[in-house]
Amino acid sequence: MPERDFLSVEDITSTELTTLLDRAAQMKADRRPSGVLAGKSVAMIFEKPSTRTRVSFEVAIAELGATPLALSAAELQLGRGETVEDTGRVLARFVHAIVVRTFGQDRLEGLAAAADIPVINALSDLEHPCQALADLLTIRERFGTLAGLKLAYVGDGNNVAHSLLLAGALAGMHVSVATPAGYEPIPQIVKRAQEMASETSGSISVGTEAPSAVRDADAVYTDVWASMGQEAEATDRKLIFAPFQVNQVLVARAKSEAIVLHCLPAHRGEEISGDVLDGPRSAVWDQAENRLHVQKALLEWLVA
Repeated sequence: MPERDFLSVEDITSTELTTLLDRAAQMKADRRPSGVLAGKSVAMIFEKPSTRTRVSFEVAIAELGATPLALSAAELQLGRGETVEDTGRVLARFVHAIVVRTFGQDRLEGLAAAADIPVINALSDLEHPCQALADLLTIRERFGTLAGLKLAYVGDGNNVAHSLLLAGALAGMHVSVATPAGYEPIPQIVKRAQEMASETSGSISVGTEAPSAVRDADAVYTDVWASMGQEAEATDRKLIFAPFQVNQVLVARAKSEAIVLHCLPAHRGEEISGDVLDGPRSAVWDQAENRLHVQKALLEWLVA
């Protein structure tokens, strides 16, 4: 396969999405170390803090037989002014793929354009596509399918919301997003998701009423109200987002068998109540584990 990047959910087709989820499910069911990437190395650049992303990728790379190289920006010449393009060009001479967790999508795209090896978006301000793969795997595990299900996202129209819109549309789901006014997903992402949904018999809706978005949902999803880099807004956001908390009252509007998702870390008592996060509807811990399995499938597909 020619060199491919995974910078956005848009970088894969609906058929490739199904293939990746199928392979991830196989790897989860039979979690034995593989030598499929033996003799290869994968660099992981982290310009933002990370728990799940770093650990899941590092374990995934090792279990596939490759060598993981975890690098913070401070450890690279990026911290002293070297461009991401030059960093990409150099790393491409040493390693077989690069995993990047960064701020602007432009930095990610610049590095990928300069490096002639696969580059994977491990989170940017625009998207979190690996998280979306884990989310869909988790939903499919519970319901056996994705097409036709309703996924409700409540909270900030951030990078997670963007990737969910695109991934849900690609899978033929009905994605309903509710945010406070002024905190909606960016229009370009919504428009693209609507275009994709029109081809898969899915649908996309964006509004400002959480109860309406959650009504009859199969999965209810939320994320932190203030993402990395927005800490100065946290106090104001708590007031603005308070009506969007995922709690027992809100979840009761979803289907009786609905599951609750959160990409973590969670701020208990803010975007989600502790009793919901730890309750019987929660699939959050399976969701976190599934990061490992979808990333193994993705690495195998892109790098092997």
